[in-house]
Amino acid sequence: MEDGFEPLIDDGFAGDAAKRCLSYIQSQREKGKHIVGIYCGYAPMEVIRAAGLVPAVLCAFADKTIAAGETTLPANLCPLIKSSYGFIKTDTCPFYAISEAVIAETTCDGKKKMFEFIADIKPTHVMDLPQLPDQKEALDNWTKMIKKLGGFLENTFDCKITNAGVAQEIKNTNLKNKLLNVIFDFAALPSVPLTWQEIYDLTYFGQVATTEDMLPILETALATLRKRVADGVSHGKKDSPRVLVTGCPIGGDATKVLKVIEEAGGVIVCLDSCSGMKAYAGHFEENASDPYQSVSRRYLDVPCSCMTPNAKRLTELDRMMNKFRPDVVIDVVLHACHSYNIESSKVKTHVETKHKKPFLKIETDYSQGDVEQIRTRVEAVLETVSKK
Repeated sequence: MEDGFEPLIDDGFAGDAAKRCLSYIQSQREKGKHIVGIYCGYAPMEVIRAAGLVPAVLCAFADKTIAAGETTLPANLCPLIKSSYGFIKTDTCPFYAISEAVIAETTCDGKKKMFEFIADIKPTHVMDLPQLPDQKEALDNWTKMIKKLGGFLENTFDCKITNAGVAQEIKNTNLKNKLLNVIFDFAALPSVPLTWQEIYDLTYFGQVATTEDMLPILETALATLRKRVADGVSHGKKDSPRVLVTGCPIGGDATKVLKVIEEAGGVIVCLDSCSGMKAYAGHFEENASDPYQSVSRRYLDVPCSCMTPNAKRLTELDRMMNKFRPDVVIDVVLHACHSYNIESSKVKTHVETKHKKPFLKIETDYSQGDVEQIRTRVEAVLETVSKK
């Protein structure tokens, strides 16, 4: 940690979000809870938790299993899918090993076909995600899919999910999201008192931990941040360029981009992706007559590039730009993630035309071979906004 920076989560896992999550999941299993694997931010956590289950995120971000994945999957496929499948094929994914069933949403064609390869390994429930979110049929159909998932979980784990239980988990999620967004607010300050790694650690852990278990962590983090502000402790230099990172989910080996930005003198003030702040941006309607529909509506509002049209991504980007006031926007696109790659053109035009800010698109995978090329491009774009 930097001088004056006490860890926001003081548990021995600083900077290793995956190990923290695995330790938590294992501790929950020891308490007798069942584990269910998930692949995407569209997995309805409120229903999962209302069933008394613990989610385990199965998306992998490591280069080491790509080769194993490519023995079955095409080489020109998204590295996230190849890495995830490679871990399963080599039986080296502790999150998959500890999961007793898998929830799989049809967010993209690559994942959808990969699910066919793993369906005979463990009980795998595929949810048909509507991708025209603004149509009434989308809300109706996704609500049905979520209720159908509830039935799968009840049958698989011999549990009972009640409307009251889902409604309570909606309130719990809203509370967790509210506190996380208070923490994110600190990144909007002129002198930023937290790092991208700390934001990433909290958002990653927030996917698996219950609100009850997160509350003391979040309250301690808030107290630590308030003390940093009071003591004048900040990350980076006063004139460091502020950077908003958008695009594909980033984790593991892909954090090389975030590290390069930091090493080049930038301060990352916003992680606008489903592995960052995006998952915590919305609000669930409480006390709805049908809590499943409340869950459905909120998840359909998540502006993933798999949706069309995806105007909500630009709306959400506007909110982030206005709040965190970045000097530069960097769009990180994984190789062969066609929806984010195509959408990058719209994001570039929007950022440069409406917000008058420099934009840099980085296409990459999980290997380290392009780090220096990325460094050169990042240093060049940051140089254009360096404050004299």
